[in-house]
Amino acid sequence: MAKEVKELNWILTLVLSIFLGQLGVDRFMMGQVGLGILKLITFGGFGIWWLVDVIRIATKSEYKNVKWVE
Repeated sequence: MAKEVKELNWILTLVLSIFLGQLGVDRFMMGQVGLGILKLITFGGFGIWWLVDVIRIATKSEYKNVKWVE
C-alpha cells in the first residue's frame, strides 16, 4: 500500500529544521515518526544529522513521500 505524499511548505520546514531540528520536529512533519524519535533522543545525531538535514532541506533535496511547496 502506497503512502500519501505530504505537501510541506519548504520555508516553514527549513526554519523549523534550523531552530528545532535537533528535537526531530522536521522529521515528524515529514511523517517519519521513527526517525523523529531517534533524532530527538540523540539530539540531532549529536549535531551532525541536524546539519545534514538543514542542508538537504535548504537545497530542496528529495525525501520519500514529501513534496515541497511554496
